[in-house]
Amino acid sequence: MHPFRSAVEARDEAAVEALLADDVVFTSPVAFRPYRGRVVTAAILRAVIRVFEDFHYVREIADASGADHALVFQARVDGKQITGCDFLRVDSEGKIDDLMVMVRPLSAATALAARMGEQFERIEREAAAQLEREAADR
Repeated sequence: MHPFRSAVEARDEAAVEALLADDVVFTSPVAFRPYRGRVVTAAILRAVIRVFEDFHYVREIADASGADHALVFQARVDGKQITGCDFLRVDSEGKIDDLMVMVRPLSAATALAARMGEQFERIEREAAAQLEREAADR
């Protein structure tokens, strides 16, 4: 089992963030442009944990090298059943440097987009505060 799957299933936000490369690229199923960076990606993933109900992985697929993984999941958003896949690529240090999420059906994706839109200001605040803390620690 991939450590990302274990961390997400445990709802362990710190463990999820620790698995992300500093320069991770996150491609959302509901946003046009990818997000770049560990801090904003972690804030988005925390919001997803808040939004998804009854989240669980149903399948895990990995390539022979262990660099690429597909984690198929199911959840509900506002009562709508959603099926999706987290596509992960890990770098030479074992950190996730690319995370792309796809979801279906359209009605559930639309509900997800609306709920994540409600979270956007909080995501921005969390990311900005963390960046300030990290800058102060340097």
